[in-house]
Amino acid sequence: MAKEKKSVRLEHISKIYQDPKTKKDFYAVNNAHLEIAPGAFVTLLGPSGCGKTTTLRMIAGFESPDFGEIYLGGEPINALAPNKRDTAMVFQSYALLPHYNVFDNVAYGLKLRKQDRETIKRKVLSILDLVGLSGMEGRMTNQLSGGQQQRVALARALVLEPGVLLFDEPLSNLDAKLRVTMRTEIRRIQQEAGITAVYVTHDQSEAMALSDQIIIMEKGVVAQIGTPQEVYYHPSNEFVADFIGEANFLRGKLAGGGKAEICGHMVEVPPSAGRPAGQDCTLVLRPESAVLADQGQLPCKVILSCFMGSYQNYHVTVGDTLVKITDFNPKSKKIYQVGDNAWVNFSRDDVHVL
Repeated sequence: MAKEKKSVRLEHISKIYQDPKTKKDFYAVNNAHLEIAPGAFVTLLGPSGCGKTTTLRMIAGFESPDFGEIYLGGEPINALAPNKRDTAMVFQSYALLPHYNVFDNVAYGLKLRKQDRETIKRKVLSILDLVGLSGMEGRMTNQLSGGQQQRVALARALVLEPGVLLFDEPLSNLDAKLRVTMRTEIRRIQQEAGITAVYVTHDQSEAMALSDQIIIMEKGVVAQIGTPQEVYYHPSNEFVADFIGEANFLRGKLAGGGKAEICGHMVEVPPSAGRPAGQDCTLVLRPESAVLADQGQLPCKVILSCFMGSYQNYHVTVGDTLVKITDFNPKSKKIYQVGDNAWVNFSRDDVHVL
């Protein structure tokens, strides 16, 4: 549907703001360098204030970088106004026109571009079919549910056939169940339209469900770029590991030969290329990668045992370290109770060494 799948490239982009209280300058985005392939769905993920929305707004043209250049399909666009860029934005607030019906909301941008009536009608009805709103073109937007309003906002952006579609936390106003439904729909529509998408969220599960690649930002800096699997299983640092899912951090020393000493006990770990024995290390252990047993690798004491239906939720202490364990399908397994002594077991392939 899109005229052309466009790549997006940010070359060493920085944006500086002034803190209104201290009057000191700070980097909202600091030397961000990234490339987004044509047709990819990429998510900018991070906590509030990390620079993800500022980055999106610079791509859209609502903010200008202080340093660096932004390219769309190989074309430098820093000097272009937002309406001259081959992009369209889906906003958090939907930004629908309340006195227009669904058809006129979606047609608004096409009318501004002075397209003829028949072309507008054909494009609008086609897009409404794609987003699942066929037959609702005469409805006023205040008669629609939140999910339907979001679909109208998406249709209004898609109908312009942009090279790149930008999303600014578009699902944050919806309830939890509808968010899951709508993220599935957004991914389906993006793939059917074959459009490049850049999506901003602070919701890790949203990012995992939607993305070909995730760009994790921390304090204005790109912390890691990778597939959902790469950032989950091979985080670049503790911030990334902690932000993507839950993680336990076991501190110790490398012992060489694919082993590490944790709390006085030797455990097997993936080989750490080029890192000498005796060096401090941190093992990233996901809660679902560990199990409790009557004997094994690391002795522990159970301080929480909670049945959650599909899994048993444990908190245990290994020395002074709290370790969370998610033991799935506990029906036929031994259930450890608070106060029990047990052992934490895991496979060497299921830990990541930092």
